[in-house]
Amino acid sequence: MPSSVAADPPFQNLARQARKLMDQMQKGYYTFSPSDVWTPSVNLYETAHSYLVCVDLAGVDKEKIDLEVRDGRLRLRGSRAVPMQEEGGSEEHEGKKVRVHLMEIDHGSFSREVELPSNINCDSISATYRNGMLWVEIPKT
Repeated sequence: MPSSVAADPPFQNLARQARKLMDQMQKGYYTFSPSDVWTPSVNLYETAHSYLVCVDLAGVDKEKIDLEVRDGRLRLRGSRAVPMQEEGGSEEHEGKKVRVHLMEIDHGSFSREVELPSNINCDSISATYRNGMLWVEIPKT
């Protein structure tokens, strides 16, 4: 899909990028607390007939994703478990203590809101989840 960047994005792009930069800077200095809510990264695309929202949710069970569109906003909530090596890997961890040296992959509850334009058709929204990416297609009116 060819892409182009909008000259003046209507989706609060600058504020989101500043917030993400601050979050990334804090990760290096503070320990992640499981009670914190993390914010997944989002790409927003526009075609002639719809808006496409791509959300990076690698490792999240599809059943643990809650999605709603209300008051002109796409709201995503859910949770992701701490990533652990599955059985059959090179080392078995079950029943053994594991020392954590570095933990940068967010886990626990997540929440994300995306402001949507006013020309959307809320009755025909579709979502697919593949390869750790949630794709939400929101048709235009």
